[in-house]
Amino acid sequence: MGFHPVEVILGIVMMVLALFIVVLVLMQQGKDKKLSGTIAGGADTYYSKGKKHSKDVILSRLTIATAIVFCLLVVAMYVVLPILPRA
Repeated sequence: MGFHPVEVILGIVMMVLALFIVVLVLMQQGKDKKLSGTIAGGADTYYSKGKKHSKDVILSRLTIATAIVFCLLVVAMYVVLPILPRA
């Protein structure tokens, strides 16, 4: 009584996506960085603000897309796995 190959593949993909989501979330900066940069006297130029903003936007969108794919994969697992024949 082993696992079906589809079950193993979907499980591995889900683990990789979960780790990727964790890494993406940890790479993002918090929303409260603006105040601490002002108090610390951080030099924000127009170029650095635009660059940081675009990086944060890309990470945010990538996180959302990865989370959606992960959720769809979980739903697919619960729909597909009961249909698969057991050996």
